[in-house]
Amino acid sequence: MAPKSHRVLPTKYWHKLDDGRIQCDLCPRACQLREGQRGLCFVRGREDNQIMLYTWGRSSGFCIDPIEKKPLNHFLPGHPILSFGTAGCNLACKFCQNWGMSKSREMDTLADRALPEELAATAKRLGCIGIAYTYNDPVVFMEYAMDVADACHAQGLKSIAVTAGYISPGPRAEFYRHMDAANVDLKAFTERFYKKICGGELGVVLETLEYLKHETEVWFEITNLLIPGENDSSAEMTAMTQWVVEHLGPDVPMHFSAFHPDWKMLDKSRTPPETLTRARDIALANGVRYPYTGNVYDTRGGSTYCHHCGAMLIERCWYRLGHWGLTDDGRCQQCHTLLPGVLKGPPGRWGAQRQMVRMRPTST
Repeated sequence: MAPKSHRVLPTKYWHKLDDGRIQCDLCPRACQLREGQRGLCFVRGREDNQIMLYTWGRSSGFCIDPIEKKPLNHFLPGHPILSFGTAGCNLACKFCQNWGMSKSREMDTLADRALPEELAATAKRLGCIGIAYTYNDPVVFMEYAMDVADACHAQGLKSIAVTAGYISPGPRAEFYRHMDAANVDLKAFTERFYKKICGGELGVVLETLEYLKHETEVWFEITNLLIPGENDSSAEMTAMTQWVVEHLGPDVPMHFSAFHPDWKMLDKSRTPPETLTRARDIALANGVRYPYTGNVYDTRGGSTYCHHCGAMLIERCWYRLGHWGLTDDGRCQQCHTLLPGVLKGPPGRWGAQRQMVRMRPTST
């Protein structure tokens, strides 16, 4: 169905309840709404006796980033990606580091407007490999993200989701049919953390990860933000990395990233670099072949090594690439072991640049 405007789009994942309310079925929150009410995400709500999306065609801003910033280390390294988000989120993480977007209740903050075809054309014109849906979770604007993904694929471009993976099975299958790659934020490995800190459920995210691995061709990597005193114990890191190897296999890259105080967790200290190194060492010991440290200057922890012979395959300092030890078909130059991922061809040279992009206004 065509959007009513560049702002409002009828959606399909909902059903009517016997008491007159309508339940949104996009995610496990299952918000039950009366006319005029919004869900927790705030960007989906009941209007005209159906669930509407209020952010179709609008963004909180556009930026060209290195693909490594998503973070994706095994998906066309060194290349630029056009990134954008909208507003709203279906989790309530107290440590949110993009809360100005994800917790926004002001639709006027969505200043930039762009139709999917315009976005794809802009990405191609600027030399990007595709578009990443990020800053806030694309799950809550999935209809817009899927339309943009279709426009990207028509231009030969890639489509990437940066997400917490908090989505119900039906919409999850439809959403990921449109994606080429994803980074899934596995925020912790206890239900306590998810309930107390995020207002969600760990089990749902684990189901998403298993779905991606076993039922799709989407390339995905995992990020775990380590918060001192909350999810950074060696026991939790051990349990998480063992689960990943057992359920997803040893080749799924894991990024252990540093926390900085933000939003409702200003009382917590920054993550010490040694915590990230400890997490990486635990992951290696438990069979994860490609663990990385993130949000710190750490060439050793940020570089990629051949799991078979130990040779450095991709040297990284922050988002800058150095030594390249891969053949054009993505194999180790020393022992010819294939590195998992989307790695064919030479590396890009975008580096650590960050370029703001202003879309031209479109009529409503």
